[in-house]
Amino acid sequence: MICVLLFFLAVCFLMRQVFRRKQTSRFWRFFSAACAAILFLLCEGFVWLKDVYHAEDKALRYLESSGSVIINRTANGYLFDGPGSDSALIFYPGAKVEAEAYAPLLYSLAEAGEDVFLVRMPFQIAFLGINEAETLIGNFDYDSWYLAGHSMGGVAAAAYAAKHAEEISGIVYLASYPASDTDDAVRVLSVYGDQDGVLNMQAYENSRKYVPPGAQEKVIQGGNHAQFGDYGEQKGDGKAQIPAEEQQEETVKAILYWLGK
Repeated sequence: MICVLLFFLAVCFLMRQVFRRKQTSRFWRFFSAACAAILFLLCEGFVWLKDVYHAEDKALRYLESSGSVIINRTANGYLFDGPGSDSALIFYPGAKVEAEAYAPLLYSLAEAGEDVFLVRMPFQIAFLGINEAETLIGNFDYDSWYLAGHSMGGVAAAAYAAKHAEEISGIVYLASYPASDTDDAVRVLSVYGDQDGVLNMQAYENSRKYVPPGAQEKVIQGGNHAQFGDYGEQKGDGKAQIPAEEQQEETVKAILYWLGK
């Protein structure tokens, strides 16, 4: 960040020198102004990307192996390796949320028999890593693969599934929805809280046309947007009426029921 600031100050100084010269051409004045505008946008983008929701300490404790769940690092995240062996779920985090914030939810899924891969996205933006699932599917041997994603992570997961329907058995949306058609062979489960203040419900309702017949839906009474993970309150979210542990427990039960476990 310091380097970016110094660079910005240097450009400002050069611009000052350019505009002080009466003989400066109109082109160079325009060029200098355009460079300054681009640099400003880059700085703003950098600050936006660095402003993330961090995993709480209680979430980080679920990254340690214990009981029947072994935590292994992968090339792009973590594997929650439980007693299950026939299928696995690949999880895409929400935008600007540290992947580790979802460790408690995914640990519980693995403990109940569904192995889970948690993907760490570039700059915590799932759309910058839509194809991260491809690496895992190509390097691990499971009979069935499922995708899941929270918020923007679900939209990114849907984008991957749309182009790789032959690889994916189903997809789970947590406070999320697809932005394009889902293959009829791909099963769908949607879970959200009735106190969610972030999820665009109009867009959610409009997305129903993109999911196959037989898609299942679970509305968690008292749940909100942020409590699928453990990263604190999220700007614009509704006030949850139940603890995060209860919301995550209901989510795990809904996913396991949908998986037939």
